Amino acid sequence: MRLSTLLALAVLTLTAPFAARAAERVHIDTGDLSGVRAGEVSSFKNIPYAAPPVGPLRWRPPQPAAAWSGVRPADQFGEICMQKLNKTDNGVGPGKGSEDCLTLNVFTPKLGGRAPVMVWIHGGGLVNGSATAALYDGTALARQGVVVVTVNYRLGRFGFFAHPALTAEAAGAPVANYGLMDQVAALQWVQRNIRAFGGDPKHVTIFGESAGGASVNRLMMMAPAQGLFEKAIVESGVGREHGQLLSQAEASGQAFAARMGVTGSDAAALRAISADAIVAAGDLDMTKGEAPIVDGQLLTMDAITAFRQGRQAHVPYLVGSNSLEIPQAFGGAFKGVDQMTPEQRSAAAAVYRSADLFKERILTDLVFGEPARAMAIAQAKTGAPTWLYRFGVVSAGAPKAFKGAIHASDRQYVFDTLSASPWPTDARDAAQAKIISAYWVAFAKTGDPNGKGRPVWPRYDARDQLINFTNDGPVAEPTPDAAALDFVARTQDGAAKP
Repeated sequence: MRLSTLLALAVLTLTAPFAARAAERVHIDTGDLSGVRAGEVSSFKNIPYAAPPVGPLRWRPPQPAAAWSGVRPADQFGEICMQKLNKTDNGVGPGKGSEDCLTLNVFTPKLGGRAPVMVWIHGGGLVNGSATAALYDGTALARQGVVVVTVNYRLGRFGFFAHPALTAEAAGAPVANYGLMDQVAALQWVQRNIRAFGGDPKHVTIFGESAGGASVNRLMMMAPAQGLFEKAIVESGVGREHGQLLSQAEASGQAFAARMGVTGSDAAALRAISADAIVAAGDLDMTKGEAPIVDGQLLTMDAITAFRQGRQAHVPYLVGSNSLEIPQAFGGAFKGVDQMTPEQRSAAAAVYRSADLFKERILTDLVFGEPARAMAIAQAKTGAPTWLYRFGVVSAGAPKAFKGAIHASDRQYVFDTLSASPWPTDARDAAQAKIISAYWVAFAKTGDPNGKGRPVWPRYDARDQLINFTNDGPVAEPTPDAAALDFVARTQDGAAKP
């Protein structure tokens, strides 16, 4: 679910010069790195966590990064992963795009500490975005006493692709979900190396938004990811999406290969297709189940099914959505997600109190609001501490047509990077960013977002309460529009796939 799909606005990107900058050095398992100390935070950028997935390594699980001699500079971001570039999307960092992109960035308050770690998985529909966007600068979070890691992972058909030739070649090894394999490799890197940056590998929180949130849900389900993190945050991470089975994805892969002029079963011929041609062929579509893929090994079922069966990690879980993720004007980007029958739609209009309100809210509730609540219900039933939120902050400088917080507008508050907002912000926004980011950091530190000086956020349980982030501050309350969400849940469960 890309912000670029929902909003085509110019992005204001501001990088403030630091008054004092000094080099800092760390040693990791592949060599020495030289980063930069600026004020209270040190940063180390463009760190390889896996070998470049190029040539014969395209469409293979990530391989170990090569060691280097001497000191590797880590003061500049690396290339972003291959994608259709959109310079108006503030979730996309600088760079032209490259297959050589499996790098991560670390922001730390103290090299000699043992701080909790927050690993960020960016969104972008699994087809765009990067860890290098100014929006995801980890400095403000690190100032609050955590180590922040932001991760690039393979996108589009580079990260999510299946073909019988690749399956045969793999000889039983995992295939198809290479982007998720990259995320696991990054978490394994954190376990091996984060102590060098002052982080505690026993206290890792994974957090992500949109497709990044969906990735967090998948990591909670994947056997290779277990034990690599102890808390999870999902922001607008859908939840009820259905992925293609491996056989379906292989058929789609064969059709794609044929369009590229490859009709046989030669994996080398697939890898000979140029990266630019793959990007030019068009994006995958999460709403059609084209990613992630239910491959039968890493993923054996959809997220909602796994959570309801208790097959996910039973870790502290913070999940939520925005108040109006998909305004009616943006609904065309989500054709096909509304599977309600005419009779259900008619009944829903009554539950929503008016046909106009139904039309305005239904896609938001179907895609984000109800699934977030459903995932919270399922996780809470495992006994794991669970926290549900609704984000409704709308900047005074946002387009007047926005009657609620649209998709992805929460990110600059979580990271406290309002300078990267797509519209002007003011002191009210700054106050909300301070308090929201503090909740996230507290959760990463203790598994509970509460702390002194902030309204109490009730744990999610049978009381069906959440915290609502409003323009005037957080408000603990029963889930808004619960009756409408209950109706949506019944329609979705009635149509749920086995």
